[in-house]
Amino acid sequence: MKIQSVFDAAFAPYGKVLAGYDTAALVQTLQSVTPVPAGVEYVPSQPELEQLPIAAQFSANGYGGMPVQLGWCNGHNTKLNCLEYHRDSELNIGAQDFILLLAKEDDVVDGKLDTAKVQAFRVPAGVVVEVYATTLHYAPCSASTGAGFQVVVVLPRGTNGPKPDITPLNDEDKTLWACNKWLLAHPESDEAGQGAVQALTGENIDIASLL
Repeated sequence: MKIQSVFDAAFAPYGKVLAGYDTAALVQTLQSVTPVPAGVEYVPSQPELEQLPIAAQFSANGYGGMPVQLGWCNGHNTKLNCLEYHRDSELNIGAQDFILLLAKEDDVVDGKLDTAKVQAFRVPAGVVVEVYATTLHYAPCSASTGAGFQVVVVLPRGTNGPKPDITPLNDEDKTLWACNKWLLAHPESDEAGQGAVQALTGENIDIASLL
């Protein structure tokens, strides 16, 4: 595996960079109001981020008028562990450079995904990157040894909230982990121990040696 850039042509099947947004105040607020834990922490909605003018731009321009939430995923991480997807795109903006481990939904065969299909992409600080709905992703990874990350996560409001109470109608329904969140876990992950479907086969990728 090599770490590519979101500006490389190889990123096109997974997402795109969105130009025109001034993220300076967003990054400054993220750095001032959110922690950088030793592990990984995710908060779906952060009021201080949602009160910024750019939040309205993400709703109007980025999502065509849909209501959105601005949360964050911060910490230190170099492992894949799981992959998730939503029924819509996700926007990410980092206060520091960070790395995304990505695969495509059509790489899932008979409910399983071989982690050899996973690609790594570096996202520069302050850049707005769209991760397509058909792109499997999970927690960001650190971009250098020992470095932490702080990443704004923009999604339609309600995403990653409580899982709806459903009667499974098909195999995909079994992977529903939260509101608008379908999760494929590696057997070595904490999520697998919590009951997530163990659908990732192969190595639990760790990019530590690449940093």
